[in-house]
Amino acid sequence: MKEAGGKALLQLIERCLREGAAIDIDGMGTFELDSNQQIVFKSTGKGRVFLAYAQEDCGEVKRLHDTLQRAGFNPWMDKEKLLPGQNWPRAIERAIEVSDFFVGCFSRRSVSKRGYFQSELAYALDVSTRVPAEQMFFVPVRLDNCELPRQITATTHYVDLFPNWDKGMKKLVKSLRSQQNDRVSNILPFPVNT
Repeated sequence: MKEAGGKALLQLIERCLREGAAIDIDGMGTFELDSNQQIVFKSTGKGRVFLAYAQEDCGEVKRLHDTLQRAGFNPWMDKEKLLPGQNWPRAIERAIEVSDFFVGCFSRRSVSKRGYFQSELAYALDVSTRVPAEQMFFVPVRLDNCELPRQITATTHYVDLFPNWDKGMKKLVKSLRSQQNDRVSNILPFPVNT
């Protein structure tokens, strides 16, 4: 039954595309015909990325925020998103829960400091237990040559944004985009090129 429904949906999409209609799935991407008249799905890349950091690293994380935004993602940074009067602890928890990815920004300052950064990490690790095992959620990023907690390095690979910011950002963006494209492919009821 699922296969028949997928085939019918694919036929409908194909007919609409050939008639010139645009088919956009809000927040995910658009179906198009490629140069070979094959149906392809173009991801919008608007994945929600929560950025956790120590306040002392705000400048570098703002740069990360802006770079992810230019790459087509929707980054969440407290300095950019929290509104006056908002219940900020609950807003942060909610932002972590609805994010596609949680990027923990580690530095020598953040790993040795007690406070909200540690609380956000703990909450994100709890949220990650509800994410399917094959999906990436928790992404550690090192801003400098700091030692990451063993609890994280035991299971999760990290990316360095030093000494070469551009090289590290290319790895991070490539990883996030790849994971986002995999997720889109897995929810469609039929195979489509991405």
